[in-house]
Amino acid sequence: MITLLRHGEIKGGKRFRGTTDDPLTPHGFEQMRRATRPPFSCDLVISSPLTRCASFANELSQNTSVPLLIEPRLRELDFGDWEGRTSKEIYETSPKALAKFWHDPQKYPPPNGERLLDFRARVLDAFTQLTQTYRDQHLLLVTHGGVIRILLCQLQNSPLSEILELEVGYGARLTFARNDADCFVRLEQD
Repeated sequence: MITLLRHGEIKGGKRFRGTTDDPLTPHGFEQMRRATRPPFSCDLVISSPLTRCASFANELSQNTSVPLLIEPRLRELDFGDWEGRTSKEIYETSPKALAKFWHDPQKYPPPNGERLLDFRARVLDAFTQLTQTYRDQHLLLVTHGGVIRILLCQLQNSPLSEILELEVGYGARLTFARNDADCFVRLEQD
């Protein structure tokens, strides 16, 4: 089984932050605590190295005595020149580039940012390795909205072009289990 948990609310408000390492707000911590309160349990916590994920993952690991693994491939998409900026700020200086990105992020990545296909390859490589290595364990992946959207496209057989249409709120928890055909099937969404 595998559970995906998006980090909670981040200090500094909504903005493009892939590699920008802003911390969670107190409310963000609470969103994640609510998503993982008993009866939820897992065998291994695997986290992005970024503070907004790793700080909570470390807290959860310590409080539950569940081992923690930091996995760098589960970090968010690098937004390049747009890092740390709001959509409004980008629109004021680069409205066409932002519109193209929203319309087709695969063809029009942020300037100097990570290409969507490279991001997808990195995330799926980590997911495949982790789910094979820890096949019989319940894994909790503490990660980012973009990473979860990539995994949802893969697990639901959705085209990558629909990635920005998938809603994954702060503190969202989604659980999948393997079926008899060795495919992951969604069990719940919190």
